[in-house]
Amino acid sequence: MEKVKRGERLIAMTRVLSSNPNKVIPYQVFCDQFKAAKSSISEDIAMIERVMATFELGEVTTVTGAAGGVRFRPMMPANEAHSFIQGIADALNTPDRALPGGYLYLSDLLSDPVMTRRMGTIMAQPCFDLDVGFVLTMETKGIPVAMMTAEALNVPLLIARRSSKVYEGSSVNISYPDGKGGIETMSLARRAVMQGQRALIVDDFMRHGGTALGMITLMKEFNIEVAGLTFMLAQEREQPLTDLPEWPLMTFTGDGIDTPMVVQPAKWLKDFGETAS
Repeated sequence: MEKVKRGERLIAMTRVLSSNPNKVIPYQVFCDQFKAAKSSISEDIAMIERVMATFELGEVTTVTGAAGGVRFRPMMPANEAHSFIQGIADALNTPDRALPGGYLYLSDLLSDPVMTRRMGTIMAQPCFDLDVGFVLTMETKGIPVAMMTAEALNVPLLIARRSSKVYEGSSVNISYPDGKGGIETMSLARRAVMQGQRALIVDDFMRHGGTALGMITLMKEFNIEVAGLTFMLAQEREQPLTDLPEWPLMTFTGDGIDTPMVVQPAKWLKDFGETAS
């Protein structure tokens, strides 16, 4: 390999870091890749860190210790995050979004890779230091935003199913109240999780909370601790659904039947900068 110019090395290193969010990459990896001294790589990392901070593109941190290295975490500035979510809320408040039964049409938003990636970045931001081992979601239309949240955290995505599948092997199956007077079932392969992991639950829509509570119950069957809950859209409640941390991107009032649903950015986003730090 020909000697790499510093500008080229900086571009390549930035690409590697941004393609591996929340992963600690040892300095030696870059030393070997670019045939450069550790002191040169350290100077490069310092410059990347400074540029990322100046333009609020994310957080680059040096991690010390035997397993140390450098880590990139995607971040979104507080004003940008709030403005982005406000734009989605405004779109959801248009009359043509209303669906029968008190629901809103979300499919076009949840099928947009750019939009779901930005939502996933915001969802992940307060969770970076919670030692999350995997993201758990239900097999619904919220899978894309859960996937993007898992990508930002650099952890696997697990999908609980309505019923077990033969190609997933032995499964744990539970029945849970759906919050509307009915009973639903939920299933997850036994080999999907490892003891000692922590789960982050991600769901697209929460009104009665039955699905979220079902996933919490499912995790108890695996002796897995739930680190928190995050939703794209959740009904505004006087009391939290559980005693776990909750980070909805948006909340709504009204039932969509007798009173119109009104969507707004979640209150915690107002303190987004402080929460993320």
